[in-house]
Amino acid sequence: MTEFKDQLIYGKHPLWDAIKSGQAIDKVWLQIGMKGEYVTDMRELCKEKNIPIQMVPKEKLNKLIRENHQGAIAFVSMVDYYKLEDVLPQIYERNEMPLILVLDGVTDVRNFGAIARSAECLGANAIVIGKKNAARINAEAMKTSAGALTKIPICRENSPMAAVEFLQLSGVQVAASDLKAEKNISEIDFTGPTAILVGSEGRGVHYTLAEMSDLRFIIPQSGFTDSLNVSVATGIILYEIARQRT
Repeated sequence: MTEFKDQLIYGKHPLWDAIKSGQAIDKVWLQIGMKGEYVTDMRELCKEKNIPIQMVPKEKLNKLIRENHQGAIAFVSMVDYYKLEDVLPQIYERNEMPLILVLDGVTDVRNFGAIARSAECLGANAIVIGKKNAARINAEAMKTSAGALTKIPICRENSPMAAVEFLQLSGVQVAASDLKAEKNISEIDFTGPTAILVGSEGRGVHYTLAEMSDLRFIIPQSGFTDSLNVSVATGIILYEIARQRT
């Protein structure tokens, strides 16, 4: 029987069975030093299901589970994950103008939840996150989103870079929010198929992704604070897009 505790699955066989059955998993932790067929097979299974897997010290596992975890723990997601390659065609089939959010390194669950809330309210079709450096969809994220995370598709891709490449090949304009950009957000035409790329609060959008994007823009500020909170900035961006489109 699968064991659940604080949204965790633990034990080699329960973990394996849960992933095989299609359980939505945020990430898998295996104990450092584990070897053999189980580790090899689990790596292959996680790769097939697009689930991040990490080898961690036994002490880290023990802090989460006091019982016999057998060196295998999985974090359960509260929502199902989608594939961008499946979601984008469905948007076009519904005769909607694509609006995709791509998050690069947004790891704070409250920011993530707030972003999802704004995205759902202001007409975004999906949110894209990477397998690494992404916030967990846990109870706190769900609460902050006011339920929006259950209403908007979350696409987990190998990396934001892979997502950007796919979107561009699919005819979607990728626009990056960048404090170093010269164009004001109001100068950008968002009426066509668009993906918005936003980064973490400390680093912003990674320079490689910024260079890959089709254009960059800045939200004008008149105060002395270094920058806007990422969830607030995303809300402003989405509002500008909604204003243009209506």
